[in-house]
Amino acid sequence: MTASDQQHSHRPGAPADPPAPSPAASRDAARGVDAHLLQQLADAHGVGTSFQGWDGLPHSVAEETLIKVLAALGVNAGTNQDIEAALAEAELAPWRRMLPPAVVIQQGEPALVPAHVPDGAAVQVSISLEDGAGSVDAAQQEVWEQPMDVDGTATRRITFALPQDLPLGWHTLTARTEDAAASATLVVTPRQLTTAKPLEQRRGWGLATQLYSVRSRRSWGIGDFADLADLAAISGERGADYVLVNPLHAAEPVPPVQPSPYSPSTRRFFNPMYIRVEAVPELAYLKPRRRAAVEKLREEVSGLNRDGARLDRNAVYGAKLQALEMLYHARRSPARQAAFDEFCRISGKGLDDFALWSAIREDLAPDDPLWTDPDWALGTPQAETLREKLADRIGFHRWLQWICDEQLEEAQKVALRSGMRLGVVHDLAVGVDHSSADAWTLRDVLTPATSVGAPPDMYNQQGQDWGQPPWHPARLAEAGYIPFRNMLATVLRHAGGIRVDHILGLFRLWWIPVGNAPGDGAYVRYDHEALIGILALEAQRAGAVVIGEDLGTFEPWVRDYLAARGILGTSILWFEYDGDSPLAPEKYRTQALASVNTHDLPPTAGYLAGDHVALRSGLGLLERSEAEERAEHNASLEKMLALVRERGYLPGKDTDGPAETEEQTIEALHLLLTQTPSVLLGVALVDAVGERRVQNQPGTTEALYPNWQVPLGGPDGKPVFLDDLPANARFNTLLAAVEGALRG
Repeated sequence: MTASDQQHSHRPGAPADPPAPSPAASRDAARGVDAHLLQQLADAHGVGTSFQGWDGLPHSVAEETLIKVLAALGVNAGTNQDIEAALAEAELAPWRRMLPPAVVIQQGEPALVPAHVPDGAAVQVSISLEDGAGSVDAAQQEVWEQPMDVDGTATRRITFALPQDLPLGWHTLTARTEDAAASATLVVTPRQLTTAKPLEQRRGWGLATQLYSVRSRRSWGIGDFADLADLAAISGERGADYVLVNPLHAAEPVPPVQPSPYSPSTRRFFNPMYIRVEAVPELAYLKPRRRAAVEKLREEVSGLNRDGARLDRNAVYGAKLQALEMLYHARRSPARQAAFDEFCRISGKGLDDFALWSAIREDLAPDDPLWTDPDWALGTPQAETLREKLADRIGFHRWLQWICDEQLEEAQKVALRSGMRLGVVHDLAVGVDHSSADAWTLRDVLTPATSVGAPPDMYNQQGQDWGQPPWHPARLAEAGYIPFRNMLATVLRHAGGIRVDHILGLFRLWWIPVGNAPGDGAYVRYDHEALIGILALEAQRAGAVVIGEDLGTFEPWVRDYLAARGILGTSILWFEYDGDSPLAPEKYRTQALASVNTHDLPPTAGYLAGDHVALRSGLGLLERSEAEERAEHNASLEKMLALVRERGYLPGKDTDGPAETEEQTIEALHLLLTQTPSVLLGVALVDAVGERRVQNQPGTTEALYPNWQVPLGGPDGKPVFLDDLPANARFNTLLAAVEGALRG
């Protein structure tokens, strides 16, 4: 089981989705269809009819599941007649378009584009450049194809070669005949993202942490953007090149909020819970009574900092929202107002729509019928009426995003000033909840009748359903990939890097139709050339490194492809094996971020002690006895420690003298990773302070375990504050050891 697969297993179920065919109806339909025809149709739409399971064997997808997945894609496959009609439509669909919906190419590589026009018509294809510097023509090729009858019109396909010297960027492709014209998005992407190249000359390391858990004595009970800046300054002074944080995506606009940062409301905008209220300039100009009210709100929740057992997001966010409302209504200076206006202009309609959703969601439940009612969709008269009615609330939520943007910008500036080469590295979640802002505002490019998940594996033999609607591949292309671009551009605006959770999902995703068990799904393919290319383009423009979380089941060529495009992979010490033995450090991938653990495993102190075995046993999650589980864990652990001893980082077992301490063992494991060629190394903050508790226990609900709600603590479970890190001997020793090994 991989970290990627584990981290989603706790996610809550989604609210009701639009009606889907009943299992009985699908089974009845499947009984009457030709299996070969159905497979042809599935192949035509990128739906896998089989997959290789965790057991290494091929598994066929049930015909009724294929019918449901095709239905979610808008393809009717209920009868043989339907399938034959859909196959004919799949063949004709490209011919009905003068140009493809979007074209994504690699800079400097030969690229051909088809144009479909009535037989005998002359057509010209040109490219308008993004910077407005003019246009260039594409060259018609001497390629002749037999005309096709398209709805009674003889139609020719004429092929054009695009210039190979087109600049990187988002351009417009236009085709014109005497009677018609069409345009499409043309994206020129880098053949290889070059932002990680400097790391090949001088390897880097950094801290990884869950920001909400990292508090200072100035926090309101939850780690915030100012704490992020302080953590960057502290670690940057000790040689760190980055701080990797959990997804900072926005959650619900008002309490109660979803604890998991991997189940956001949107992946484009940020969570105002992380705002440091005292860092908002307007606070200085509040009238004394209002300033006193803000201070009282802080005092009401600041005591939560002393709670070392569990974070209280709802109390903190509720108090912050009250304080932030007072600041929102404070008069802004002309310069501040101009900056706010410019932020809104740059963020455009996406910000306006998210703010509208936030304003409506303040008073409506996540499962209110409005969210799936087409009469209340964006752009309808009803929705626009709400936009006018809720103008002030919309303004407030736009303002919150501006403050988030300002404080993230400051955190990145502090990180770079401290000597970091990358600074803040953001985490991009796989998707959003069915009841989210994106599910409402981007419904045209998402597929609400399905959920993303994972097929069965040895740890989750029923499969996993993460309760998140996937991108609709064809509709995303029809939208020119703009929603995907906007999401990336916003996250990368003030970042030195981005970690893409389950980057394998840009190649294929496990779709589970509504009403199906998690294991009754199918893989749906995506245009990875387009998605990875756009990811590389936006990262190149932002000067950011991309780290793909590429753990789990994948086709062998995928990692090679990502490396060729300049995207780093992920190597977790406990998962890296060569047969039955731990992988030798020199055999690790160069183009990777290597770390001892991940947030879905216990901190290393807890892992060494086998705390996770006892926890899973106590929660009833083991399929065998605790003794058997612990024996296997200890055997695996001993193999790893034998390698550490072999490399000289711990004394041999037969050596006289005291046994190594937990702290020494953790340091030794990190030093082992410094022997790898991986260009980036990761040190979990929990390991640097001796924390033992896991942030997320897969397979549990909030009632069983406080997933994503554990504050940073030391070996004794007491809170560890940012203020104390500069004098924390354990923290300083581990960071100095890693820095010394890399630079020595």
